[in-house]
Amino acid sequence: MKKIRQFSALAVSVILALLAGDGWNATEAARIKDIAAVEGVRDNQLIGYGLVVGLDRTGDSVVGGQFTAQAIISMLNTMGINLKVDPIQLLTRNTASVMVTAKLPPFARPGTRLDVQVSSLANAKSLKGGTLLMTPLKAPNQEVFAVAQGPISTSGFEGGDGGNSVVKNQQSGGIVPSGAIVEKAVDLKIEEWDSFSLSLQQADFTTSLRLAEVVNTHLGEGLATPVSSGQVVVTVPDAYKGKIVQLIAAVEGLDVKVDVRAKVIVNERTGTIVMGQHVRLSSMAVSHGNLTIKIKTTLNVSQPGPASFGGETVVTPEVDTNIEEEDGRVIQVDGSVTLGDLVKALNSVGVTPRDLVAVLTAAKAAGALQADLEMI
Repeated sequence: MKKIRQFSALAVSVILALLAGDGWNATEAARIKDIAAVEGVRDNQLIGYGLVVGLDRTGDSVVGGQFTAQAIISMLNTMGINLKVDPIQLLTRNTASVMVTAKLPPFARPGTRLDVQVSSLANAKSLKGGTLLMTPLKAPNQEVFAVAQGPISTSGFEGGDGGNSVVKNQQSGGIVPSGAIVEKAVDLKIEEWDSFSLSLQQADFTTSLRLAEVVNTHLGEGLATPVSSGQVVVTVPDAYKGKIVQLIAAVEGLDVKVDVRAKVIVNERTGTIVMGQHVRLSSMAVSHGNLTIKIKTTLNVSQPGPASFGGETVVTPEVDTNIEEEDGRVIQVDGSVTLGDLVKALNSVGVTPRDLVAVLTAAKAAGALQADLEMI
């Protein structure tokens, strides 16, 4: 057990040392296309309601599937079939109501095929083997941009019955690869732009200023203006009028040194700790020890003597309680060291990752950790 603890602490020490700066530099240059996106050039969410048919009695049941029966009646009516029956009688568990979602990529043209995600809306047990009927996919403004239809592919299986069954992954959802066809393109005329905005994925004033300086150095002074910590506006020069694609491609390929806030990410459930290069510590002293209580019960058998009359064999428990407390070692930390140095010092005395989480949390509470501590 002790070897496992030492190995776990050593593994975390290596990872943290790399992230803290030993072999990895957080200020390495990154391409603009990796840290920013052109405002307006994005995916658009589409959603629709549809029916899946052809299920092997794993679809919606009478209880909870009333709207499925109504949808079947409405679909048949649009096809000229008028039934005078109770809609509930149509629920043979071969049909399921589903929600269909997809992402419409930027500049997708009519005829482009999209993958769609299908998810059960009622109480269908499985969509395996089903076929999605023609489903309009709408944007939030209720405009239809694509139509989906096709066989559903699920990512698991179910076998057996009752208590002797095996289930792999959930069966109430699946995908239809290339199941949607774009019917309408998003109106985005970038060739008419006089300027465009770059939105930083992680807002930072220093990075925003550096990005503008790099663009101005390579394309001309005054073209890029940092508006905020998360936005830089680039004006289209005369040489690139009508050539906005070439301009964006030239800007995206430029390298910028990224600056970020000092941050420590802690996952207490798994004992995972990730930190940035700029994390610093104030002077402090750290002491951390563990208290272990061991309780051992031994069952003793008491036999009566050979000459005893009416004696009985008795089992008597013997409880032994042991309390062990590890020696608490005090580590003094100077203000000039980094968090990586503290991690190495703590790991050298056998501190586990979970103990390290407790130390960092206490250091933040004491004001000695000069970084944002984020618990996930």
